[in-house]
Amino acid sequence: MAGESAAQRLATAGLHASQWGNGPGDTYAPHRHGYDKVLVATAGSVTFHLTELGRDVVLNQGERLDLPAGTEHAATVGPNGVTCLEAHLDAGSLGREPVARGSNW
Repeated sequence: MAGESAAQRLATAGLHASQWGNGPGDTYAPHRHGYDKVLVATAGSVTFHLTELGRDVVLNQGERLDLPAGTEHAATVGPNGVTCLEAHLDAGSLGREPVARGSNW
């Protein structure tokens, strides 16, 4: 991230993120949100299961996922746990499809 932290990069983009984390193997059941969200893994990894789309997105440290409102998803935390930054936006801010971005976002 070229000298700028993930939190700084999100703030520069006008996104105010909170931090959360989970231990190895923790899971989240399938669910949806009424808002768009941007997730960035800052340590460890987490796999988001985009259940209705039939695909998984693995977020490793430094990677980002833009998740539009209404996207059904579940998650499984990687073997070393995970810490993420998460920012919420109004529904429709991100477009219609989830977008996984590598560490150069």
